[in-house]
Amino acid sequence: MAAFNLSPSDTSTFILRGIPGMEDSHVWISLPYAICYIFCLLGNVSVLFVVGKEQTLHQPMYLLLCMLALTDITTSTCIVPKALGIFWFNLEVITVSGCLTQITFLGLAFVMQSSILMAMGFDRYVAICNPLRYATILTHTRLATFGLISLIRGILCALPMPLMMSQLPICGKRIIAHTICEPILVAKILCGDLTFYRLYSLGMTLTLVGLDMMLLALSYFLILRAVLRISSQKAHHKALNTCTAHISVMLMFYTPYLFFIMINWFGGSIAPHVQIFLANVYVLVPTMLNPIIYGVKTKKLRDKMKKFICRM
Repeated sequence: MAAFNLSPSDTSTFILRGIPGMEDSHVWISLPYAICYIFCLLGNVSVLFVVGKEQTLHQPMYLLLCMLALTDITTSTCIVPKALGIFWFNLEVITVSGCLTQITFLGLAFVMQSSILMAMGFDRYVAICNPLRYATILTHTRLATFGLISLIRGILCALPMPLMMSQLPICGKRIIAHTICEPILVAKILCGDLTFYRLYSLGMTLTLVGLDMMLLALSYFLILRAVLRISSQKAHHKALNTCTAHISVMLMFYTPYLFFIMINWFGGSIAPHVQIFLANVYVLVPTMLNPIIYGVKTKKLRDKMKKFICRM
């Protein structure tokens, strides 16, 4: 409780205000946060447990889904506990190192999730376009190598921004009108030349996300071309049905992200509390829905989940 006595002028801390102007409603606003987090943990932990326990699910598609579940848990855990602390107990103080750590882990989880979605697109491409070589192309060793590479890629992409911020002095008020340490808002209270930050943010969006989306588009172009060559209508439906879960998760991830980027760049007229809501919806809702979508759309996983629930 001593944290309440800290002031915004404390040189080692920031103040997260939650949702400014809606302080009286913070308790009610916290309910969807808590519900999303509970469902996120239940869904993703269930996926990890069922896939880990069932030998028949030790296939590339489900192992990639486990990687996605880990990034979802990381993302929501970086955000929700601190947000609930603000809403319930007015724990608005966060250390500068804690703030930069949050930015790092959110960036790491985002880059890894984008990489995993790209790998899932490649997985669907091999399964449909080259099914006879599926087991030899997507081996466990290659998946482990991919996981390590995506982790290294995430670290290399996520670290420069907080490292740059840690070197700049803070000259503005140490108040961040948000529930999380949004990099754009942190940058606004820093002194010095922010050219690197702006170029890095733009470069990350255009190269990293743009590259992953281009590779995903190429995968689905090749999948569609292969499916159209199949004469059987039933085979058409079966082939495309295996992609629906991934397409849904992919759209849920990239569409809000691009929309959120547009808001940050051009949405100056949008009320701050609306922007905060949209930012949290973009992060929290997919982490909750991803395991549900795959559980509903993937028959083998759905059946194993049912057996697991019945045993409980």
